[in-house]
Amino acid sequence: MKALVYHGPGQKAWEEKPKPVIQQPTDALVRVTKTTLCGTDLAILRGGVATCQPGTILGHEGVGVVEAVGSSVSGFKPGDAVIISCITSCGRCDYCHRGLYSNCTDGGWQLGNTIDGTQAEYVRVPHADNSLHLIPADFDHEAALMLSDIIPTGLEVGVMNGEVKFGDTVAILGAGPVGLAALLTAQFYAPGEIIVIDLDEHRLQKAKALGATITINNSDGQAAEKVLALTNGRGVDVAIEVVGSPVTCELCQNIIGAGGHIADIGIYAKSVQLHKHILWTKNITLRLGTVNTTTIPLLMKAIKNGKIDPTTLVSHRFKLSDIIHAYDVFANAAQEQAIKLVLTNDADAAQPGANAEAVIQEIVAQVLRKMQ
Repeated sequence: MKALVYHGPGQKAWEEKPKPVIQQPTDALVRVTKTTLCGTDLAILRGGVATCQPGTILGHEGVGVVEAVGSSVSGFKPGDAVIISCITSCGRCDYCHRGLYSNCTDGGWQLGNTIDGTQAEYVRVPHADNSLHLIPADFDHEAALMLSDIIPTGLEVGVMNGEVKFGDTVAILGAGPVGLAALLTAQFYAPGEIIVIDLDEHRLQKAKALGATITINNSDGQAAEKVLALTNGRGVDVAIEVVGSPVTCELCQNIIGAGGHIADIGIYAKSVQLHKHILWTKNITLRLGTVNTTTIPLLMKAIKNGKIDPTTLVSHRFKLSDIIHAYDVFANAAQEQAIKLVLTNDADAAQPGANAEAVIQEIVAQVLRKMQ
């Protein structure tokens, strides 16, 4: 099969790899029909994830069709369309019983990290019964793909950890895919104000279209002053940090109000400063974490009932064999106006009529970008 292989910092290749096989009775072999790229993949390529070793197939998001299952798998059979969760979990250990799937003693973030991932034609998924989700026949597969990681991450690590409530003033720092996912899912709780802060005007316009009440371009470094002016000096009830930089960490601390909650999604490459001498008098709650994907079934219901449409985050579509070009586009997101990219298995993309509308949309988008 073909797969995107990590060969060390700054090195990747689309190359032949052996097709995976069932190794444990709890495994499933899935033919990947759609996958996508994540900022974490870029972090790996920068050498920022020590657990991912050269030779690993990248990718932790995907949807596909089950090709084979181990003898202990009871919930899935060959031919089933499935969401591949970015987190694998045994469902039996103490952490899994507590809903902390990301801390599973025999799972967690494995795909595209400690084992081969989903940016390939096939993937082996451990603990299939607890790490796959059936896709109903009438369910949009691009919407399903967004449930592998970013929508649950925005909801669980951002909105739920931040304890967003009715009427709250919420600030989201970062309007990339996960920040926009937090924006979409924050609206489940009817906050009174959602302020989105970023440096990219295109993404801020997207945030406005998706429900942000106020957007702030922090190119001038004055976001804190603007937020405090908007809130009459009070600050925000919830600050969701998505970027993972010292600047956004500092900004969160400067704009959070008394009794507020800071939810930190961003992945930090180095330590940042926490101003406890200021925060302690404000009774601040700070929560960090990784996604557990426990909300995938609930999000599927919300999508089916029209409460949320994660396909609005898709900006580009490619064939899987064009993945090297897709990485170039994703790495230059501001210039390319890229948010979330969908890569379709070449065999599926080649079917008559398949993805025709998506291809046309991508051609038009590329022409418009060149005209700007």
